[in-house]
Amino acid sequence: QVQLVESGGGLVQPGGSLRLSCAASGIIFSIYSMGWYRQAPGKQRELVATITSGGSTNYADSVKGRFTISRDNAKNTVYLQMNSLKPEDTAVYYCNADVLSNILLRNTYWGQGTQVTVSS
Repeated sequence: QVQLVESGGGLVQPGGSLRLSCAASGIIFSIYSMGWYRQAPGKQRELVATITSGGSTNYADSVKGRFTISRDNAKNTVYLQMNSLKPEDTAVYYCNADVLSNILLRNTYWGQGTQVTVSS
């Protein structure tokens, strides 16, 4: 089994910054892509950003230029640096990881979510 533990959420004023972290642990041989998603009240979960094991990134248009995704492969950890935050960024943020545990087991895992609230 694999567990993803997120941290770094909280309350921030508009224009402020937060950094989210997500560490994967358990039976891990390799991690392919890792990513961040978010879900605001009454809305569907949406992609925020993804990063491959080689460092290629993809962002939602709404966060381009403000958010930066990165990862530390040695620590099995993915980060999301969020700058110039807006009230519409308020949501529960979830990380996920595409994990190869052994030659026969490859799954996508999700974290429990961390609340980000942008408000004055």
